[in-house]
Amino acid sequence: MNRIIVLCALPEESQGLVEEYVPTYYTGVGKVNAAMTAMKSIIDYNPDLIINFGTAGSNTVDQHTLVDCTKFIQRDMHIKELGFDFGITPFEDQDTSFLEFSSKNPINKRLICGTGDTFVSDMSSLPCDVVDMEAYAIAKCCHECGVDFVSFKYITDGADETAANEWTENCKKGANAFVQILQTYLKEEE
Repeated sequence: MNRIIVLCALPEESQGLVEEYVPTYYTGVGKVNAAMTAMKSIIDYNPDLIINFGTAGSNTVDQHTLVDCTKFIQRDMHIKELGFDFGITPFEDQDTSFLEFSSKNPINKRLICGTGDTFVSDMSSLPCDVVDMEAYAIAKCCHECGVDFVSFKYITDGADETAANEWTENCKKGANAFVQILQTYLKEEE
């Protein structure tokens, strides 16, 4: 049986519905918090699969839709002044600017999530389908540790000028849809 854990940024996103099924860790907001929690959860639990659930914005996916992300970029890493392309972390041994996982999942859209430490109100120039603040950091920890990964994002807003208000209004609405996805994973394990 695979060991599965869930990482969410905030308890408000999961509404307390996930913990009864699998170990659940709350990362807090942002890449640093997400990376620290991901590594701690890998050390503590040694999972085969980490599932990230949270909220995201998108200008291409309808609001109130649950999507899967299996491809990840770091949308706020751009050191062009030193000659590095968008998304490239300078001076690393390997290129981790685009992380992709082949995780099997019931939605299977395999979208690109752009992660950064800013709340997006204009994603028109970003090469991704959805934007969040944690998934890339978790993906990179999973990549480095050989743990499978998939992220499910509930689209709360259009990543536009009304994004902050829409996120506040909608951040609690995706938990039930995610629990249905989680139950699919657990049935496969039986």
